[in-house]
Amino acid sequence: MTEKLSDTARDTTLTPLLEAGWSLDETRDAINKSFKFSDFTEAFGFMTRAAIWAEKWNHHPEWSNVYNTVEITLTTHDVGGLSSLDVKLARKLDLLAGNG
Repeated sequence: MTEKLSDTARDTTLTPLLEAGWSLDETRDAINKSFKFSDFTEAFGFMTRAAIWAEKWNHHPEWSNVYNTVEITLTTHDVGGLSSLDVKLARKLDLLAGNG
């Protein structure tokens, strides 16, 4: 069963993500990042690759796409905040976008 990140886990796992451009959501226990690509096709390709991993891990992002920009928010609704699944998916998204 997935659990909310402990204070220790938050410190050790979120710091590298924040340094990589993720930010804490000011309205809830979540992280956000904006990914910018050269055009719509690149952005949509990223979303397609991300969707495969999200489905495989049964952990789906909140996201939107406008032309070459994909806005992503990660949180684990089942636990009411951030979990290790969010950290895992954030790392994978950075890799898929070529940022990791």
